[in-house]
Amino acid sequence: MRRSTQPARSCGEVDVGQKGWRTVNEELSISARDYLRHTLATVAYRGGKVLREAPPGFGSFKVGDTSRTPSEILAHLCDLFDWAATLARGSEAWTDSSPGPWDADVQRFFGGLAELDTLLAAPGSLACPWTKLFQGPIADSLTHIGQLAMLRRLAGGAVRGENYFRAAIEAGHVGPDQAAPRREFE
Repeated sequence: MRRSTQPARSCGEVDVGQKGWRTVNEELSISARDYLRHTLATVAYRGGKVLREAPPGFGSFKVGDTSRTPSEILAHLCDLFDWAATLARGSEAWTDSSPGPWDADVQRFFGGLAELDTLLAAPGSLACPWTKLFQGPIADSLTHIGQLAMLRRLAGGAVRGENYFRAAIEAGHVGPDQAAPRREFE
């Protein structure tokens, strides 16, 4: 087999020889549920990175009079995934919880991810459109994980940057024990 000496035109295209260039998506497709499950695994990986080994007192760190503390943001993340599970079941319920101890809320965060992942992995219909699950609680969680990463840096406990394209992220792997980073940088 002759290998092309031309580089891929983008990370989403592959050289298929005499047939020319095709996007990876033309050859592969995944279900919406698998996409959401992979997104939850991404949330677990990125969330785990900012939640692990937080500096002492990080939960109560505050950058301004009206800003949320990391503990308040974490409690909100937990509320988002509790809400997402109720949406998926068709019994929408929102609860504004107060922050608990940091380690307990970290476990609650991963428990909420696991519950939603289990619902997505089960056969049968979701009680809400998958697009709404993504655009609401799941996308919002990525925003708040970014806030926690920024607050870690401001609190003197920065999380190293990483090439997340290279990260070992797999659907269904939503617990606190995540793969080691493959390529970190300062």
